[in-house]
Amino acid sequence: MDLFFGISLLYLALSPFLAVSEPTQIHSIHPNFTASQTQFIDNDGAFFYSPNSTFGAALKPFMVVTGFYFSIVHVPTDTVIWSANRQTPVSNAAVLSLSVQGLTLAEEADKPIWSTPPLTSPVSAMQLLETGNLVLVGPRSEFLWQSFDHPTDTIVTGQRLPVGKSLAGAASADDFSAGDYRLTLTGEDLVSQWYGQTYWTLSMDPNSIVDSNRYKPVSFMEMNSTGLYLYGEDKDSSLVIVMRIVLRASSFRIAHLGYDGRFMIRSLSLINGLDWVQELVRPVEFCRIPYICGKLGVCMEKENSARETICTCPQHFRLETTGKSGCLVDGNSFSLSTGCSASGGGGRELESKVPTYLKLGNIVDYFANAFVRPVNRSISLSICQDLCSKNPESDQSGYVKVFPVPFPRNITENKKRDFPIAGCVLVPMLGFGMVILVLVMVVLWLRRKRTCEKVAMSLQRWNSSSSTAPGSFPGLPSRYEYEQLVAATENFSTQIGSGGFGTVYKGTMADKETVVAVKKITNSGVQGKKEFFTEIATIGSIRHANLVRLKCFCIRERQHFLVYEFMNKGSLERILFGKETVLEWRERFKIIYGTARALAYLHSGCHQKIIHCDIKPENILLNDSLQVKVSDFGLSKLLDHKNSKLFTVLTGTRGYLAPEWLTSSGITDKTDVYSFGMVVLEIVSGQRNCSLLARSCSTENEGTEEDGLSFSSSCSLERLTYFPSLALEMHKQKRYLELADPRLEGRVSFEDIEKIIRIALCCIHIVPILRPTMDNVVAMLEGRVPLGEPRVEALNFLQYFGGRQS
Repeated sequence: MDLFFGISLLYLALSPFLAVSEPTQIHSIHPNFTASQTQFIDNDGAFFYSPNSTFGAALKPFMVVTGFYFSIVHVPTDTVIWSANRQTPVSNAAVLSLSVQGLTLAEEADKPIWSTPPLTSPVSAMQLLETGNLVLVGPRSEFLWQSFDHPTDTIVTGQRLPVGKSLAGAASADDFSAGDYRLTLTGEDLVSQWYGQTYWTLSMDPNSIVDSNRYKPVSFMEMNSTGLYLYGEDKDSSLVIVMRIVLRASSFRIAHLGYDGRFMIRSLSLINGLDWVQELVRPVEFCRIPYICGKLGVCMEKENSARETICTCPQHFRLETTGKSGCLVDGNSFSLSTGCSASGGGGRELESKVPTYLKLGNIVDYFANAFVRPVNRSISLSICQDLCSKNPESDQSGYVKVFPVPFPRNITENKKRDFPIAGCVLVPMLGFGMVILVLVMVVLWLRRKRTCEKVAMSLQRWNSSSSTAPGSFPGLPSRYEYEQLVAATENFSTQIGSGGFGTVYKGTMADKETVVAVKKITNSGVQGKKEFFTEIATIGSIRHANLVRLKCFCIRERQHFLVYEFMNKGSLERILFGKETVLEWRERFKIIYGTARALAYLHSGCHQKIIHCDIKPENILLNDSLQVKVSDFGLSKLLDHKNSKLFTVLTGTRGYLAPEWLTSSGITDKTDVYSFGMVVLEIVSGQRNCSLLARSCSTENEGTEEDGLSFSSSCSLERLTYFPSLALEMHKQKRYLELADPRLEGRVSFEDIEKIIRIALCCIHIVPILRPTMDNVVAMLEGRVPLGEPRVEALNFLQYFGGRQS
């Protein structure tokens, strides 16, 4: 017994050091433990894990350029499910401490940023359960505190959201602090609210099932493997289902309130089990979300797209031009009210000015009208004025309260009398203001200069540090020395590809097991190391089952190397257009689906939107099981556009370029959608979109002048076939099976070909706003939304290209 007691004391004394040396094996931590991000930087800031390593506790950055948050992360998908200090990010030097009093996060010892509340008993241990629940355990193994009781913007399978609790969406895509949107569970329903005003309820959702127990009070909400459930309690204290949304079977799912006010449910994909499948998004229509167009903005849906909006202003108002979203009163005669005070009365301006009411117009609706009955409808200005006078907080009428702005005195009429006074007062004030402005600019310049010097010193220290650790620049992948890459590639002896981004070599790392692809970037366009590190940090932080992972990088003078995971089947271009194998239809669909999911993630799943700019078969890689991984994403900023073969005049590869590249139009994520559609057509036909029947026009090298011949004069040979034009013609005649690769020999159905051709044609509409988003493409492929209908008038340009090159 004494021996066991002695061993236990020794374990408690050494537990902090054990956590440092073996972080992946520690599932329980005891008091007198401390951790910082720099201690565990090689482990992405994680210092201990759940028993099966499904979840990890980490000091993690929300964005590459912002601070760190103590978070619980779903390890396979790198998804944050809970954070402690979302209102106050900390630096990488902050320390997390566990004592018998609880858990504390502090920048300095005497300045805690976040801590658990006072507890009823001393803490014996901190544990991360396999459910994702972080708990502080007492002497009798009771839970003294648990993260599940304090949700941020996400809940997971098995986590209960009790009545009165809310999820708070982030303030923006770049700000993790709590914003203005809330998802709250009341005693009657699950509601989405903005400043207390409801804009969506579960009970009104078409997918919800209201049980016979609807009028029993709701007790809590919970997700399980079959869906989302609202539970109540009967007289015997047993649980009864009050309301539910039934979803497809999944072992794990999350519910999340986005920064844009949308409530989303996602489950782990049953196809590869490593990423999320979106099961529910509410509201579907963006215009049902309050403040989506800013202050007093009027939201209108674009034709055939509830998720694309046009923001305008009511009559008598105009859009702001200062970079802020929303509307201002048109002209200088009136100003908007600043609102009511906390006591319910008006501010000082209400005491001195008589309000005026501007009519919004008959076509303007208010999002809350579907949930709260207005005081009155179709009333005159005088009646509305009386209502607003009686209830100054009412905002449900069709008028907006404004206040007159007093005009300045006529200076022309009183020029001789007023000018000396104005001159004596305004001129000195103007001079004093200019002096202050100059001083402020000097101070800001000095501060920026000191910051840049600190960053440069940090990068210089990191440049001379160990090759396997990112050092003082967190968020970057591992760094390797040039000599290590020379040894791994046997002096770059095995070339496996080349193109506009550079040359790719096969290599084997020092462990003799890990095979990698080493890309030597020629024509690097980044200016200096800082910019290069920033771009690499962005690319290296992305984790998705259908994106090639960047493992490490190397810098040698002006040469840059990127090291990726190796895909042993090579590119889709080699398999699809080669003669050795024939892809079956299910394999082609899997490739289309995986590529769509990758682009959807780049466009809307990352914290920072990434436009690929060069989607083509050469950049779609495959492994033995034909799992898709898109490569070269985010590299456009690393390339010198003037010297690269790829970026001659346009960005991207000819044959997959969207028409807007040929104009002065801005490049958006819809540019990738067009390229995706062109690739899909090639997957269907098994040949280049622009080729001879004998395929003498097909390309041999990635990124060469011959690559993608749809806009190339080198395809002006006899009997040229331009497949997109043919696909449009066959779509008009409903002759889809004639478009399938002849090598399939009928092993594909009419319905399967029709589905893919219609999606591809929708993606290559000449007008970008008519193309679906990649999220919508994924939903159509999964059958969650109806197929889009290609608009022939927006596709007739294909006939021009086909006729021009025949």
